[in-house]
Amino acid sequence: MGAQRYIGVAERRARLALRQRLAGRARAGTPEEVAGSLVALHGTDPATVYLAVGARLADPARTVEETERALYEDRRLVRMHGMRHTVFVFPGDLTAVVHASTGLAVAARERASLLKHMAASGAPDAAWLKDVEDAALAALARRGQATAAELARDEPRLREQFVYAAGKSYEGVHTVSTRLLRVLGVEGKVVRGRPLGSWTSSRFRWALAPEHPELDTAGAQAELLRRWLASCGPATEADLKWWTGWRVTEVRRALAAIGAEAVSLDEGTGYVTEGDADPVAGPEEPWAALLPGLDPTAMGWQQRDWYLAPELRPRLFDGSGNVGPTVWWNGRVVGGWAQRPGGEIVWRILDVEGVGRDALAAIESEAERLSGWLGTTRITPRFRTPLEKELAAG
Repeated sequence: MGAQRYIGVAERRARLALRQRLAGRARAGTPEEVAGSLVALHGTDPATVYLAVGARLADPARTVEETERALYEDRRLVRMHGMRHTVFVFPGDLTAVVHASTGLAVAARERASLLKHMAASGAPDAAWLKDVEDAALAALARRGQATAAELARDEPRLREQFVYAAGKSYEGVHTVSTRLLRVLGVEGKVVRGRPLGSWTSSRFRWALAPEHPELDTAGAQAELLRRWLASCGPATEADLKWWTGWRVTEVRRALAAIGAEAVSLDEGTGYVTEGDADPVAGPEEPWAALLPGLDPTAMGWQQRDWYLAPELRPRLFDGSGNVGPTVWWNGRVVGGWAQRPGGEIVWRILDVEGVGRDALAAIESEAERLSGWLGTTRITPRFRTPLEKELAAG
C-alpha cells in the first residue's frame, strides 16, 4: 500500500468553501440544493434552518418563501429526529436512510424509557399506551396537521399525567402527549409540521411522517456516511462517531462498506469517499459568511482547530457546546455576530490574523445582505452565547 496522501488545512478549507456552498460562486439556487449539499440542517432552533439556507443562496430574497414551500408544501425537506437524538432538516429522499441508520436504536430506548417511567409512577401499561398512540395517529391523519393540544381534544387520554423521577431533585410531572409524540418522532411516525407563528416560532404542529421503505440498518449507515463524507470529508473516526452518534464498530463497518480512502491529517488519519483523495483547488475569490448558531458547518466536526482557534470557543459557544452566530473569512471562524432589538446586524472580529480591509468590507457586505432579506424579522438564538449576548445588548 502507498503512503496516505496528506490533506492540509488550506485544502480542507477549500473543500469546505465549495462543498458547504459558502464561497460566492458555489452558492445554491434552492433550499433543496443547500440541504442536499450539507446532508442535514440543525432544526432544534427553527430560525437556524432559514438562516443557514439564506447564507448559502445566490439570491437570498426568497429564502423564507422557498424554504417554507420545501418544508410544508412539496415536502422535499423534512424536519425530523436524527443523529444523536437531535432534530434536523433532511432532504426528503434521506428520511428512510436516517430512520434506519440512526432512528431505530434510539427509538427503542426512548419507548422503553417512557414505559419504565410510566410504570414507576403507577401510570397505565404498554397496551394502554399503544391504544392511545393508535388513536392519536388516526386523529392526526384526519386533521393533516395538528398541535398536541388539538390532538388531545380528539384523544383526551393524551392529557394524562405521570410523575417523572419521583423523589429525585429533578422530579417533574410529564404529560403523556409530550413524551409520546417525542417517541413517535424518533420512531419515524410523525414529523414537525408548520409552526403556529412565523418561521422563527418554536411552537409547531405535528404531521404524519412521509411513507418510506424499511431499509437494512448497515446499508443505511453506509449510505448516510457516504453522503456526509462527500460533503464534509476528510474527517477523522472521532468526527464520524460524534456526528452520527454510532458506536465505533458501526462507523468502521460503514467506512469499509463504502470503500472509504484513508488520508493523513494534522490530527491523524482521516477518511474521504472512494476516489476523493485527489487535490481540490480553492475558490477563485476570497469569501466571507455570517452563519447562524448551530450552523451545520460550524458544528460539522468534533475536531475543529483547523477552522476555529481554540481560544475563540469560550466567546462563541454556550456551556453545552452549542455554537452561536459566527463570522467566517476564507474558511475559518474569525468572530461572531448578533442582531440588536432594532434590527441592526452587528459583528466583531476576534481573530485579526489575515483580516484586512478587503475582509472587513466583505464581511460588512454579508451583514448588509443578511439584513436585507431579514427585513423586519427579529432573531434571538435559542442557545445564547457570551459574544452574541454582548453584541445584541449593544
